[in-house]
This record gives sequence, C-alpha cells and structure tokens, in this order.
Amino acid sequence: MFIQNIDKACANHQATRRRQFLSLFIASVFALIIYPSKAHAQIIHTLEVNVPFQFHVGNTELPPGKYSIRTLDMSDLSFMEITSADHSTSALFEVHETEASSAPAKSELIFNKYGNRYFLAKLFEEGNPSGNDVVESNDEKRLSQAAREAQIHVPIHRGA
Repeated sequence: MFIQNIDKACANHQATRRRQFLSLFIASVFALIIYPSKAHAQIIHTLEVNVPFQFHVGNTELPPGKYSIRTLDMSDLSFMEITSADHSTSALFEVHETEASSAPAKSELIFNKYGNRYFLAKLFEEGNPSGNDVVESNDEKRLSQAAREAQIHVPIHRGA
C-alpha cells in the first residue's frame, strides 16, 4: 500500500511537470511571436557602397570611394565597421535599431549634411523598414545645433 501511494504520487508529479513544461513552451512561442528578435530588426549582412563625397563616421573622416559595412560579430549588433575596398581606411561606429516610416524600395545609406560636411546617419536594407541609426559624434552634435540639416541618400549593395 505504501509503494502504491508512492507510485501514485510520482505519476501525479510527472503529469504536473508535463503541464508546467507545456505551459512554459506555449508562453515562449507566444513571446517570440509578439516580440521579434533583435537580429531580425537590424542589418546583419555585409553591405557594399560607393560614396561619392568625403564623409564622417563617428569621429573618423573618410574619403570618397567604395566601402564595405558589416556588423561586428561579438557586439550584440550595436557596433559596425566600415572598411574601404583597398582596406587602407576603416572606422568602428555605434548603432541603434531604428524604423523607417515605410520599407525602402532599395538599400541605402542616409547622410546628414551640415554645410559641406556629411555624416553617416542611417542604414537600411531593401524591403525592410528596420535598420540602423548611427550614434551622433560630438562634432555632429555641435554642427547640428549651429547649421541647418539636409539628408542625402546613397544606394548600397548587399555584399558577400
């Protein structure tokens, strides 16, 4: 009789654990559906671009030319690197997730222009309204307070 009660208690415990596991599984699936992952929202591919003017990324000034832009693997999608095609120039910069009002028809970089100075501001991939917003450098903050801003759009290409 004692052994039967133990067997019955074990069976009840296993059934309760199965129900708890199933409830946790359903809640996890529901949470993933409602809150999509950060990796879906931001640019995670290598992008290729030809920038026809001198520009700033963070505190680095870069010459006109062809560049590759990629997210740093171990940065939790918060840092990107831009590298010239000949690998002679590169810069690291911090980004945050951003949303466009609608999905762009083509992949593009968006630059803020103050006078004759251009600052990389945003990156978007074709068809995806989620992209990256570049954290403003101190130079850009000072210029943005003193000058009128314009935005310049430059198309980009998906890299390897």
